[in-house]
Amino acid sequence: MPWIQILLETTSDHVPRLESLLMEAGASAVTFQDAKNQPLYEPELGSTPLWTNTTVIGLFDAHEETSAIVSFLKAESGIAPFPKYKIDIVEDKDWEREWMTHFHPIRFGSKLWVCPSWKTPPEPGAINLMLDPGLAFGTGTHPTTALCLKWLDQQKDINGSTLVDYGCGSGILAIAACLLGAKQVVGVDIDSQALEATINNAQRNKIVVEKLEVFLPNDFPSIQVSYVIANILAQPLIALASKLAEMVETGGHLALSGIVFEQTEAVINAYSPWFKIGEAVHQEGWVLISGQRY
Repeated sequence: MPWIQILLETTSDHVPRLESLLMEAGASAVTFQDAKNQPLYEPELGSTPLWTNTTVIGLFDAHEETSAIVSFLKAESGIAPFPKYKIDIVEDKDWEREWMTHFHPIRFGSKLWVCPSWKTPPEPGAINLMLDPGLAFGTGTHPTTALCLKWLDQQKDINGSTLVDYGCGSGILAIAACLLGAKQVVGVDIDSQALEATINNAQRNKIVVEKLEVFLPNDFPSIQVSYVIANILAQPLIALASKLAEMVETGGHLALSGIVFEQTEAVINAYSPWFKIGEAVHQEGWVLISGQRY
């Protein structure tokens, strides 16, 4: 079925009103986009910040009368002057299949590949992590995930080790650790859908339940492991410093990502009391920090 979208350029204070009116006018969905390339790196927990200049997009059946919708919005919004707007035709596609065409096998380090579950691995004899992200974050294409995968690939002592993946998302890092030889891995995430995706992807990679367990943070047992890896964001990482440090046994290793360059020093300072911090690794403005437990 073809669609049309009405795009309104406005400021953040008008977004809730326009969203409500678009839904009232019969929009199938309303989404928001950054109108002025303003980064929002790290929202406060429980908040949903908007860009100062936001494009509000209402998606409608192509048979709807757009002039009537716009007239309704102008009359009911109370916004003067009314925001600049445009109307686009949205090409009718199988969007799931369209996304799948852009997810290709990627190599990380010397021996690890991440492959879409619907494609044939390019090196069948390598360590191939077969992945279907589902509703959870993590395909290896984001720089922070790539940094973590490369770091795991470089760990010579990971065979037979224990590891916690804190903020596991799709399970990509936890599963990579299993495939690289870790004997026991635990995935932790605040999102139950992420835990479900991790379990499904572990099964796809023939990892037995006993080898990879998953927990919500409040259910996570008190344990110490050889490795902890956390790919989340700087402020949660800083807040979790003592908790993550307690998980790492003496001589064990820690890797942290989801950190933008400007936040590097603050994260290092938070973990320095427990870890000898190595040189930060950079990729596309993102940073991985690693260290060894005193």
